[in-house]
Amino acid sequence: MKHKVLMSFVLIILLVPLTGCWNRRELNELAIAVAMGIDKSGEQYQVSAQIVNPGEIVTQKGGGTNSPIVTLTSTGDSMMEAVRKMTIKSPRKIYFAHLRLFVIGEELAREEGIAKTLDLISRDPEFRTDFFIIVAKETTAEQVLKIFSIPLEKIPANKMFESLETSQKVWAVTATQTLDELISDLVAAGTNPLLTGVEVTGDPARGEKRENIQKTSPQAILKINGMAAFYKDKLVGWLNEDESKGANFINDKVKSTVVTVQCPKKGNISVELIRSKTKVSGKVVNGRPEVDVTVRTEANVAEVQCGEVDLSKTQTIYDLETKTEQAIQSDIEAALNKAQKDYKSDIFGFGEAIHKADPAYWKKAKKDWKKEFVNLQANIKVDVKIRRIGTLSKSFLNELKE
Repeated sequence: MKHKVLMSFVLIILLVPLTGCWNRRELNELAIAVAMGIDKSGEQYQVSAQIVNPGEIVTQKGGGTNSPIVTLTSTGDSMMEAVRKMTIKSPRKIYFAHLRLFVIGEELAREEGIAKTLDLISRDPEFRTDFFIIVAKETTAEQVLKIFSIPLEKIPANKMFESLETSQKVWAVTATQTLDELISDLVAAGTNPLLTGVEVTGDPARGEKRENIQKTSPQAILKINGMAAFYKDKLVGWLNEDESKGANFINDKVKSTVVTVQCPKKGNISVELIRSKTKVSGKVVNGRPEVDVTVRTEANVAEVQCGEVDLSKTQTIYDLETKTEQAIQSDIEAALNKAQKDYKSDIFGFGEAIHKADPAYWKKAKKDWKKEFVNLQANIKVDVKIRRIGTLSKSFLNELKE
């Protein structure tokens, strides 16, 4: 009897690992999507998927004759219906576990909002949450996914994913927003979302052809341009480059960037910010909400176009730090003005700061926070410390003869 019980136990143990393959998927049965787009087509949703052609990706010599990617589109009353209808055009099931990019058309974002479109990708376990979400500026998500944009990358979605990461790290006019971060901003009472915008420049029709990336000057490219400001889940407007950088300073998303200031006479000095930290604290003064925005940065002198500037002098460094602080503050004020006066949307999370500082006040103010935000006083302080001036204290330009 004991022997039978032992054997039964051993068999059960051996069978457990075998159940791990019940939902296996063979690669040759899947169409791997690296990007997904959503637009509105009348009363229906139009879903686009950028599918990888594995045979062309692994081609080592001479290059294949087929496209490394194909973009499929389908419409339906819901996103799930549209996705399933894609099988009419594809012999394989569309597989979204390797998604890198989710693109939302501007028309959909403005008119209907983005909340409904996020339900499927947040509910379906096949979707991971580490892909970036962007808005197609003045175009459709489908058009963005069809463009072959740059010769350095066979898969456009991968190129855009890497461009977003790089731009945020070194230029600070974009913000890489994942699904979890976006949903958190949508459901929070004291903040509204900011998403990076991408536009098609040039001839879109030529950009859809593979020959576009075989030229030294492509006929059409994808360009990151501005940030989309939302009120709740609807797009209300765009921030330009300076305003986007200012918003990123407030939101503590600046890792590195370049600030250009004018020389005393002629030319410019480029200051490279190497570190930046922003602290936002809320308070209630005489019954009115206020926020203190403190930005502290460290920088190096990267380029000097004026020969008369002597960086070995303490006063010169002080003046340069002051001008850099003023330039950063100008960007921050531009972002604040656009958000408060034009869009009336708290894209900085100031409401959350007030909530932390004074929960009792926030309980009363949160229902009408839009009105409170418009009149909110923001006290901005920027502190820049220049650490290095490079190998030259004086530019050789002053030694050049006229």
